[in-house]
Amino acid sequence: MKKLSRVFVLILLLKITTIMAQNHKAKILVLIHSDNGGTYELAKEIASGIENSKSATVVIKQVKDSQNPKLKNVPVASVDELPSYDGIAFGSPVYFGNISTGMSEFLSKTVNLWTNHALEGMPATVFMSAGSGAGKELALNAFWNTLAVHGMVLVSNGIRGTESINKEIPQGNTVLGVMSMASLKDVERPTKDERALAELQGSNFAKTALALKGTFSKKQMTAIVSEKSDDINALLKQKNIILPKVPQPAGNYKPYVRSGNLVFINQVALKDGKILNPGKLGVDVNEAQVKEATKATMLNVIAVLKEAVGGDLNKVRQCVQLTGIFNTKDNYTKHADLMNTASDLTVEILGEKGKHARATLGASSIPVNSSVEIQAIFEVE
Repeated sequence: MKKLSRVFVLILLLKITTIMAQNHKAKILVLIHSDNGGTYELAKEIASGIENSKSATVVIKQVKDSQNPKLKNVPVASVDELPSYDGIAFGSPVYFGNISTGMSEFLSKTVNLWTNHALEGMPATVFMSAGSGAGKELALNAFWNTLAVHGMVLVSNGIRGTESINKEIPQGNTVLGVMSMASLKDVERPTKDERALAELQGSNFAKTALALKGTFSKKQMTAIVSEKSDDINALLKQKNIILPKVPQPAGNYKPYVRSGNLVFINQVALKDGKILNPGKLGVDVNEAQVKEATKATMLNVIAVLKEAVGGDLNKVRQCVQLTGIFNTKDNYTKHADLMNTASDLTVEILGEKGKHARATLGASSIPVNSSVEIQAIFEVE
């Protein structure tokens, strides 16, 4: 019995020691956007350097879902989780001397973090995957400028590791952060030396993150971001609202046109390739059927809108106006009741951002014999 007690105490002590060791380590996020996998390859080397330092734990996440099979198992980060880390290593492709659109869009959502000083004092480092290497310092500086506005402590790579790299081929070594020049096909990219520099960068960053651990306030944004609205994409799943495929144009026009921050959309009651409940109200269809067709039409509008904002309905700022046109007899006057179906659905999906100005009218006929057509205007990011 005494032996069993000793074994239990020993196991308990080992668990406590393990927990204490983990708590002493820094918790680091490697946050990336990767198109063709080059940034992800560097991210793995950065993460390896962090792990090998024995001073930090690390997780790799991406800013948005990717179609690249290399990234299918990489989780997507949320903006709100950023303050929970002790340091963040940011990685992105170079887009015309700047950070990528995907990374830029993610960072544009961190306004609440900025206003609440949630990332101030947290260490950050950056790395990028370039094409030819032209504009690489501009891109890295763009990254640094954005993070500096947040008050993050910027950790450069300096010249560490450069003495041992192959000087006969172009390498992505910069003092601001490691790079890989993917379009130079003379050798595999990232090169062996670029990978080694990335690992060194990760190791050095882990030591800095551990040294600064506990010196800045790690605010939980779930408590302080009161203005954050519900995630609209998640809301659709929760309410089991399934958006149809975007209807293809039947003529020389587009499903939507964007002018500045406004998106213009026109749709009819197309469902599964056919017009739902076609015809004139009071002759071919009744009010219940027209309301069903109106709902289908509005779902088509939202589906097109989702495509217009790159798949993220959270980028919708406001439904500006809806106009409902109904195929009715001359003496019909309850157009507003029919259009309420579309208005209610819009508010159900978009919340306060779905409230809009509205117009309704009747027509003697509507193209493709639809009982309804909806014209919509949205303001987006």
